[in-house]
Amino acid sequence: MKSIDLYKKYCIIHLKCIMQHKVSFLLNTMGLFLMSFNLFLGVYFMMDRFQQVKGFSYEEVLLCFSITLMAFTIAELFFRSLDTFDSIIRSGEFDRILLRPRNCLFTVLCSKIEFTRIGRLLQTLLMFAYGISFSDIDWNPFRIMVIALMILGGVVVFASIYLIFASICFFTLEGLEFMNVFTDGAREYGKYPIGVYGKTVVTICTYIVPFSLFQYYPFLYLTGKAEHAWYGLLPIAGCLFLIPAILLWRFGVSRYQSSGS
Repeated sequence: MKSIDLYKKYCIIHLKCIMQHKVSFLLNTMGLFLMSFNLFLGVYFMMDRFQQVKGFSYEEVLLCFSITLMAFTIAELFFRSLDTFDSIIRSGEFDRILLRPRNCLFTVLCSKIEFTRIGRLLQTLLMFAYGISFSDIDWNPFRIMVIALMILGGVVVFASIYLIFASICFFTLEGLEFMNVFTDGAREYGKYPIGVYGKTVVTICTYIVPFSLFQYYPFLYLTGKAEHAWYGLLPIAGCLFLIPAILLWRFGVSRYQSSGS
């Protein structure tokens, strides 16, 4: 069976499991929708007070935030199992995964799919639609492609961070909470274009963890604050962050020792 077909079957199985507790699923989905609404209110009140942030209007900030949050939510929806990989290691579940005929990373990804994140995704889509409709961006086919690249690049960068987090668990057996600064933290400071936090943060987010490559530089081009069209292609460069993450995962698998559980 092809991997895509098998992944679809896993999705259906997880969905059927969730639907066994429909009320719980709906409440969790609504809860995430409302929590995201709080984030939106934070941006709204800030922009209502100051009108602009470093030259970015309310509609532009909302569009930037929705792109970051959408990428984070999609990554969390499909790669959440990597964020809880320490529990798989400690329980000895990974020993059983290694005995299966499929790729172990693929099997880990299939073990958990967070459909409750759909609530946050709905909130994100509303902000995205508002930002698209009311921003003063001069849309053309290339800029539409840039938007798609920003979302795709963001998903890959966040998924890479989850993969690095999981790879480190091979050596620590415990999840490292400080890694959340690169996921939940990025979601928080991704509310605004990264450039508003200063040159040091932009440098870190360009050369160490490439948030700027899918969020800040392409957005400068979208909003006309930079004329370099190649800025719009930088999310592709950001996707290269996945390579060291995969290499670290393979190194971790090669050094894996069972927890003995």
